[in-house]
Amino acid sequence: MTPNTLIEHFNRISESPDSIPRLRRFILDLAVRGKLVEQDPNDEPASELLKRIQKEKMRLVKDVKTSKNQTLQITNLSDVPFNMPYQWEYIRLISIGKTQTGTTPPSNSPELFGDYIPFVKPADLNGNMINYSGDGISEEGIKYSRLVQKNSVMMVCIGSSIGKVNINYRDVCCNQQINTLTPYIGNITNYIAISLKSTYFQNLVIANAGMGTLPILSKGKWETLPILLPPLQEQHRIVAKVDELMALCDQLETAKNERESRRNKLVASSLNRIVNSEGEESRDAAQFHLNYLPKLTANKDHIKQLRQSILNLAVRGKLVEQDPNDEPASELLNRIQNKCSSSLKTKEVKNSIKYSQIPFNLPSGWLWSRFQELGIFGRGKSKHRPRNDVILFDGGSHLVIQTGDVARSQGEIKTYTNKYNDIGLAQSKIWPAGTLCITIAANIADSGILSFEACFPDSVVGFIPATIFENARYFEYFMRTAKSNILDFAPATAQKNINLEILNAVLIPLPPLAEQHRIVAKVDELMAICDKLESQLTTSESDSRRLCEAVLRDVLN
Repeated sequence: MTPNTLIEHFNRISESPDSIPRLRRFILDLAVRGKLVEQDPNDEPASELLKRIQKEKMRLVKDVKTSKNQTLQITNLSDVPFNMPYQWEYIRLISIGKTQTGTTPPSNSPELFGDYIPFVKPADLNGNMINYSGDGISEEGIKYSRLVQKNSVMMVCIGSSIGKVNINYRDVCCNQQINTLTPYIGNITNYIAISLKSTYFQNLVIANAGMGTLPILSKGKWETLPILLPPLQEQHRIVAKVDELMALCDQLETAKNERESRRNKLVASSLNRIVNSEGEESRDAAQFHLNYLPKLTANKDHIKQLRQSILNLAVRGKLVEQDPNDEPASELLNRIQNKCSSSLKTKEVKNSIKYSQIPFNLPSGWLWSRFQELGIFGRGKSKHRPRNDVILFDGGSHLVIQTGDVARSQGEIKTYTNKYNDIGLAQSKIWPAGTLCITIAANIADSGILSFEACFPDSVVGFIPATIFENARYFEYFMRTAKSNILDFAPATAQKNINLEILNAVLIPLPPLAEQHRIVAKVDELMAICDKLESQLTTSESDSRRLCEAVLRDVLN
């Protein structure tokens, strides 16, 4: 397969999430290996170009001592990482231009700053353009900085954006996070920029930047890094071809974004129809969406939206049909009241519900209720301070969960953070398996059902459904739909939290018990379909990525 063949058929492998960036890097890699355009034996070899560069350097550099220290350096050809085309040369950056590190004028001298010349910082190097609109420096300030002549290559060599490359098309100054190369012969600048953007050179930058938390590549190391230099005529052909292919990448990216935008709109429209339609129409819309979702799905966010829509339908009575023969929720609530202690205060809570508080209309047979009407509801306990005191845990056997275990549970809590000993247990409380846990601090309103008995602190609220309920699954599904509204009750502080009273006030749409069972079974069925779709999407993305890598590797080799 040739590079041109790859590019012609790239749409076939462009579904990989990072396919366009990969293609851009691949084009640059072809360019610096001499595989993007044909070599012409009639081209003047790069060795002659280097002689002209050296001659121009001697004319420009007046300091004789500096000139001798920066003589032409050609690295050992055995170090070349791949086959070098005939008539190319392997040289260090310092051989082809003046290198500098930027300098920032003293900040306590405002007269050094102004709008005489732009002052470039790493954030100003974006794509193929430099942002010149930031704060500049004055004519006097240039004496305390370093002038970078136009048509120089600029590279960030410190920090998280290390490796960013741009060409300045006007005279600028820059800060000390940027190294610059001003070629002695101006018409090689564009090719040098391509070389510095290539994966080969970017890997050299990372390898020489040190292993600390803040990567730093000094000018002294940077200027000695090598690149491959083609004949000048071939450089021009390479630059023209790269420009052409990058424009094609722009078109591919635009087309891909438009495809994804159309998909997003179609998915959103379909989900909106599901949620806003009624009865049989809503169920038909849901089935249509499920049938065609594999073709619509371009990313996992679509599946996340579908999961939320399924849950919203479930708690609004739109997911399964109502059966007029089902015992209504009002009778269910009466049976719970008769079996539970008066401490649940069901009448007081029931009477406090006002029509204006109702979030949406319920189907016939449903009822608005609250947690404390439907079972045991209360905060966890951990009285001892500090809570991480080793005396509570040494030799422990009683499982302890924290908010993080609930947040990671995806509905079923299977992990624990620690184990209390008997001392720890004495200042806490064991909740049985099947308890619905709801976080009220850190990760607010996350929910999950305990798969084992455990203790938890007062940053977690527990709900044990009345024995008339088979389990807490319906209530856990409801909590996933209510989470975004509950977050509105959290104070705007660094550590968000809500109290038990806020959860006590949460209205729960309660279906007839038989319909609850049908809802949970249907949600389980549809969530399994979502799991399958997500797995297929992951596999598809992985396959596309491997195909893309294989094709690119085949062309490079």
